[in-house]
Amino acid sequence: MSIRAHFDDELSFLNTELIKMGALCERAVSVALDVFFTHNRELAKAAQRLEKEIDAKERDIEDLCMKLILRQQPVAGDLRLISSAIKMISDMERIGDQAQDIADIAVNINDTELENRIHIKAMSETALKMVTKSVDSFVQKDMSLAESVIAMDDEVDSGFDKIKNELIAAIDSNGLKSEEYIDILMIAKYIERIGDHAVNIAEWVEYSLTGEHRKEDI
Repeated sequence: MSIRAHFDDELSFLNTELIKMGALCERAVSVALDVFFTHNRELAKAAQRLEKEIDAKERDIEDLCMKLILRQQPVAGDLRLISSAIKMISDMERIGDQAQDIADIAVNINDTELENRIHIKAMSETALKMVTKSVDSFVQKDMSLAESVIAMDDEVDSGFDKIKNELIAAIDSNGLKSEEYIDILMIAKYIERIGDHAVNIAEWVEYSLTGEHRKEDI
Protein backbone atom coordinates (compact mmCIF):
# COMPACT_ATOMS: atom_id res chain seq x y z
CA MET A 1 0.00 0.00 0.00
CA SER A 2 1.32 3.44 -0.96
CA ILE A 3 1.87 6.17 1.64
CA ARG A 4 -1.00 8.18 0.13
CA ALA A 5 -3.36 5.20 0.19
CA HIS A 6 -2.52 4.57 3.85
CA PHE A 7 -3.09 8.23 4.64
CA ASP A 8 -6.45 8.16 2.84
CA ASP A 9 -7.45 5.16 4.95
CA GLU A 10 -6.60 7.07 8.11
CA LEU A 11 -8.59 10.09 6.90
CA SER A 12 -11.52 7.75 6.26
CA PHE A 13 -11.20 6.44 9.81
CA LEU A 14 -11.15 10.04 11.11
CA ASN A 15 -14.35 10.66 9.19
CA THR A 16 -15.95 7.60 10.77
CA GLU A 17 -14.93 8.68 14.26
CA LEU A 18 -16.38 12.15 13.70
CA ILE A 19 -19.64 10.57 12.59
CA LYS A 20 -19.71 8.49 15.78
CA MET A 21 -19.03 11.54 17.94
CA GLY A 22 -21.71 13.49 16.12
CA ALA A 23 -24.20 10.67 16.70
CA LEU A 24 -23.35 10.69 20.41
CA CYS A 25 -24.00 14.45 20.53
CA GLU A 26 -27.34 14.07 18.77
CA ARG A 27 -28.31 11.32 21.22
CA ALA A 28 -27.17 13.37 24.24
CA VAL A 29 -29.24 16.39 23.22
CA SER A 30 -32.27 14.22 22.46
CA VAL A 31 -32.04 12.44 25.83
CA ALA A 32 -31.57 15.73 27.71
CA LEU A 33 -34.70 17.18 26.10
CA ASP A 34 -36.62 14.00 26.95
CA VAL A 35 -35.61 14.56 30.58
CA PHE A 36 -37.13 18.04 30.42
CA PHE A 37 -40.46 16.68 29.24
CA THR A 38 -40.54 13.48 31.36
CA HIS A 39 -38.36 14.19 34.46
CA ASN A 40 -37.11 10.62 34.16
CA ARG A 41 -34.10 10.19 36.46
CA GLU A 42 -32.82 7.15 34.56
CA LEU A 43 -32.69 9.26 31.40
CA ALA A 44 -30.77 11.92 33.34
CA LYS A 45 -28.19 9.26 34.25
CA ALA A 46 -28.04 8.24 30.59
CA ALA A 47 -27.24 11.85 29.69
CA GLN A 48 -24.34 11.78 32.14
CA ARG A 49 -23.00 8.56 30.60
CA LEU A 50 -23.25 10.01 27.11
CA GLU A 51 -21.33 13.10 28.19
CA LYS A 52 -18.48 10.87 29.38
CA GLU A 53 -18.53 8.94 26.09
CA ILE A 54 -18.33 12.21 24.17
CA ASP A 55 -15.36 13.35 26.27
CA ALA A 56 -13.57 10.06 25.58
CA LYS A 57 -14.30 10.26 21.87
CA GLU A 58 -12.93 13.82 21.77
CA ARG A 59 -9.65 12.63 23.28
CA ASP A 60 -9.41 9.74 20.82
CA ILE A 61 -10.05 11.96 17.79
CA GLU A 62 -7.63 14.61 19.02
CA ASP A 63 -4.91 11.97 19.37
CA LEU A 64 -5.68 10.66 15.88
CA CYS A 65 -5.49 14.16 14.38
CA MET A 66 -2.15 14.87 16.01
CA LYS A 67 -0.72 11.57 14.74
CA LEU A 68 -1.89 12.38 11.21
CA ILE A 69 -0.21 15.79 11.36
CA LEU A 70 3.07 14.57 12.88
CA ARG A 71 3.50 11.31 10.98
CA GLN A 72 2.03 12.00 7.56
CA GLN A 73 3.00 15.64 6.91
CA PRO A 74 -0.30 16.33 5.14
CA VAL A 75 -0.61 18.72 2.20
CA ALA A 76 -2.56 21.96 2.55
CA GLY A 77 -6.03 20.56 1.80
CA ASP A 78 -5.59 17.60 4.14
CA LEU A 79 -4.15 19.78 6.88
CA ARG A 80 -7.15 22.10 6.58
CA LEU A 81 -9.50 19.15 7.00
CA ILE A 82 -7.63 17.82 10.04
CA SER A 83 -7.40 21.22 11.73
CA SER A 84 -11.13 21.73 11.11
CA ALA A 85 -11.84 18.37 12.72
CA ILE A 86 -9.91 19.44 15.85
CA LYS A 87 -12.02 22.59 16.08
CA MET A 88 -15.25 20.68 15.46
CA ILE A 89 -14.72 18.15 18.21
CA SER A 90 -14.22 20.97 20.71
CA ASP A 91 -17.70 22.27 19.84
CA MET A 92 -19.11 18.74 19.95
CA GLU A 93 -17.67 18.28 23.43
CA ARG A 94 -19.37 21.50 24.56
CA ILE A 95 -22.66 20.25 23.14
CA GLY A 96 -22.28 17.15 25.31
CA ASP A 97 -21.59 19.29 28.37
CA GLN A 98 -24.63 21.46 27.77
CA ALA A 99 -26.86 18.46 27.16
CA GLN A 100 -25.86 17.12 30.57
CA ASP A 101 -26.46 20.54 32.13
CA ILE A 102 -29.99 20.52 30.70
CA ALA A 103 -30.65 17.04 32.07
CA ASP A 104 -29.26 17.91 35.52
CA ILE A 105 -31.59 20.92 35.82
CA ALA A 106 -34.62 19.42 34.08
CA VAL A 107 -34.92 16.36 36.30
CA ASN A 108 -35.94 18.58 39.24
CA ILE A 109 -38.56 20.69 37.44
CA ASN A 110 -42.11 19.58 38.18
CA ASP A 111 -44.33 22.37 36.88
CA THR A 112 -46.05 20.59 33.95
CA GLU A 113 -48.52 23.43 33.43
CA LEU A 114 -45.66 25.88 33.04
CA GLU A 115 -43.82 23.60 30.61
CA ASN A 116 -46.91 23.46 28.40
CA ARG A 117 -47.14 27.26 28.35
CA ILE A 118 -43.48 27.87 27.53
CA HIS A 119 -42.67 27.29 23.86
CA ILE A 120 -39.43 25.42 24.41
CA LYS A 121 -40.26 22.37 22.28
CA ALA A 122 -40.02 24.16 18.93
CA MET A 123 -36.74 25.82 19.89
CA SER A 124 -35.24 22.54 21.08
CA GLU A 125 -36.30 20.68 17.92
CA THR A 126 -34.62 23.33 15.76
CA ALA A 127 -31.39 23.17 17.77
CA LEU A 128 -31.33 19.37 17.50
CA LYS A 129 -31.79 19.62 13.72
CA MET A 130 -28.87 22.04 13.60
CA VAL A 131 -26.60 19.55 15.38
CA THR A 132 -27.65 16.74 13.03
CA LYS A 133 -27.27 18.83 9.87
CA SER A 134 -23.93 20.31 10.91
CA VAL A 135 -22.44 16.82 11.27
CA ASP A 136 -24.12 15.67 8.04
CA SER A 137 -22.66 18.67 6.19
CA PHE A 138 -19.16 17.50 7.16
CA VAL A 139 -19.80 13.88 6.23
CA GLN A 140 -21.33 14.84 2.87
CA LYS A 141 -18.94 17.78 2.26
CA ASP A 142 -22.07 19.80 1.55
CA MET A 143 -21.67 23.58 1.61
CA SER A 144 -25.38 24.27 1.14
CA LEU A 145 -26.23 22.10 4.15
CA ALA A 146 -23.65 23.91 6.28
CA GLU A 147 -25.12 27.24 5.17
CA SER A 148 -28.63 26.07 6.11
CA VAL A 149 -27.42 25.35 9.66
CA ILE A 150 -26.02 28.86 9.96
CA ALA A 151 -29.30 30.34 8.70
CA MET A 152 -31.29 28.38 11.30
CA ASP A 153 -29.49 30.11 14.15
CA ASP A 154 -31.76 33.15 13.90
CA GLU A 155 -34.74 30.88 14.54
CA VAL A 156 -33.19 29.51 17.73
CA ASP A 157 -32.21 33.00 18.93
CA SER A 158 -35.75 34.22 18.27
CA GLY A 159 -37.10 31.22 20.20
CA PHE A 160 -34.93 32.10 23.18
CA ASP A 161 -36.19 35.69 23.20
CA LYS A 162 -39.78 34.45 23.06
CA ILE A 163 -39.24 32.03 25.96
CA LYS A 164 -37.51 34.74 27.99
CA ASN A 165 -40.51 37.03 27.53
CA GLU A 166 -42.93 34.23 28.42
CA LEU A 167 -41.02 33.52 31.62
CA ILE A 168 -40.89 37.19 32.60
CA ALA A 169 -44.67 37.32 32.23
CA ALA A 170 -45.03 34.11 34.28
CA ILE A 171 -42.84 35.49 37.08
CA ASP A 172 -44.90 38.69 37.15
CA SER A 173 -48.07 36.67 37.61
CA ASN A 174 -46.69 34.12 40.08
CA GLY A 175 -43.45 35.15 41.76
CA LEU A 176 -43.63 32.26 44.26
CA LYS A 177 -42.43 29.85 41.56
CA SER A 178 -39.75 32.09 40.17
CA GLU A 179 -36.92 29.62 40.97
CA GLU A 180 -38.33 27.01 38.57
CA TYR A 181 -38.87 29.71 35.97
CA ILE A 182 -35.21 30.66 36.20
CA ASP A 183 -34.26 26.98 35.79
CA ILE A 184 -36.28 26.83 32.58
CA LEU A 185 -34.63 30.03 31.35
CA MET A 186 -31.24 28.39 31.99
CA ILE A 187 -32.30 25.37 29.96
CA ALA A 188 -33.40 27.63 27.11
CA LYS A 189 -30.01 29.36 27.25
CA TYR A 190 -28.20 26.02 27.05
CA ILE A 191 -30.31 25.09 24.02
CA GLU A 192 -29.36 28.41 22.41
CA ARG A 193 -25.70 27.65 23.05
CA ILE A 194 -26.08 24.20 21.49
CA GLY A 195 -27.32 25.98 18.38
CA ASP A 196 -24.29 28.28 18.50
CA HIS A 197 -21.94 25.30 18.64
CA ALA A 198 -23.74 23.70 15.68
CA VAL A 199 -23.12 26.94 13.77
CA ASN A 200 -19.43 26.78 14.69
CA ILE A 201 -19.25 23.22 13.35
CA ALA A 202 -20.92 24.29 10.11
CA GLU A 203 -18.50 27.20 9.73
CA TRP A 204 -15.54 24.85 10.16
CA VAL A 205 -17.06 22.62 7.49
CA GLU A 206 -17.11 25.64 5.19
CA TYR A 207 -13.48 26.34 6.03
CA SER A 208 -12.46 22.73 5.38
CA LEU A 209 -14.03 22.94 1.91
CA THR A 210 -13.02 26.45 0.86
CA GLY A 211 -10.01 27.43 2.95
CA GLU A 212 -11.79 30.64 3.90
CA HIS A 213 -13.28 31.72 7.22
CA ARG A 214 -16.75 33.21 7.15
CA LYS A 215 -16.52 36.97 7.56
CA GLU A 216 -18.42 38.45 10.47
CA ASP A 217 -21.03 41.08 9.66
CA ILE A 218 -19.77 44.56 10.52
